[in-house]
Amino acid sequence: MNVTAPASTLPAQFRPKQRLGFNTRVSFNDEAGPAQGLRDGIELFKAAERLGYQSGWAYQRHFDNYLSSPLPFFAAAGQHTQHITLGSAVIPMRYQDPILLAEAAGTTDLLIGGRLELAISTGTNAAFDAVFGAVDTDARTEAKRRQARFLAAIAGEVLHTVAGPGQGAPEGAELRATPHSPTLRSRIRQGSASLDSAVQAAELGIGLISGTVQHDYAEGESFGEYQARIIEAYRSTWRKTWGNEPPSVAVAASILVGTTAELREKYANYDLERRTLGIAASRPKGALEPTVRTNQPPGTQISPVFHGTPEQVIEAVLNDPGLAAADEIVLFLPPGFGLAENVRLLSDLTETVASNLGWSPGF
Repeated sequence: MNVTAPASTLPAQFRPKQRLGFNTRVSFNDEAGPAQGLRDGIELFKAAERLGYQSGWAYQRHFDNYLSSPLPFFAAAGQHTQHITLGSAVIPMRYQDPILLAEAAGTTDLLIGGRLELAISTGTNAAFDAVFGAVDTDARTEAKRRQARFLAAIAGEVLHTVAGPGQGAPEGAELRATPHSPTLRSRIRQGSASLDSAVQAAELGIGLISGTVQHDYAEGESFGEYQARIIEAYRSTWRKTWGNEPPSVAVAASILVGTTAELREKYANYDLERRTLGIAASRPKGALEPTVRTNQPPGTQISPVFHGTPEQVIEAVLNDPGLAAADEIVLFLPPGFGLAENVRLLSDLTETVASNLGWSPGF
């Protein structure tokens, strides 16, 4: 089945999608184990590139049955792909040494030919604070400090000037993070769940990716409406701050195209599970049981699942304010799905829906 419509029929407010991506947690279950999960992750990136996807993203999650260290994975996946960009969505800066991360990012980007796109965030997790150690300030302030240090390091700025002998370098030497990838900073994004974080990203001069969870939305405001407002705040702040047009904005979304009755039922069940359990939905066997089992923890809302026939999905996506405002759509893959299920999702989206969004494959 191939549902097509000319780009000229797009609604006036709908931006043609420059790129199409996907976001995976590179999950694994207790039966096959992590090594198989990592191999399946590489196969997923290879399949996506063959289908014409321009970007692939991997979510970082510590202490669970998911990828915890994206950069080694990207270095490996980059050896099996040629064109698709590889990105983290997201890396919480509170739990990173900014200089070590800059060194690892520079190394990875050079190994994969300048295809790295890191999305970082200043979000925190109280449970992780106990593992990674206490800080002198509040967690978000510390995350912002580390973010600034990281951005300086990957930009090639001087991090320290040697003041005297005995430091392993000549006196007066200017220490910078190496190896340096000159264009990497232009490919850094901030993962945004609120208007304030989007404004901060614009002020820092980095890109934006809007995820599947939101905070600080107005009462009665839908997910798509707030997402559109976040994107507009980012773009207007960028223009005011830098005097030029902002980089493309990516939006993660659950777009599950049911090309058979069986798939439509399966995706409807996932939608129900996500609306009922929220972040606890769709976990690989052996993953931790989340303590939050509701779709809307206080002050939080979760993105909708767009599912149904190709025609129904096209209509829903075209009429969603957030997806309309984005330059790039990133397909959020259910964490509990396996390789074959995910490849089917990627394939069905490109074959039946994507061309109706103004997208062309990247090959």
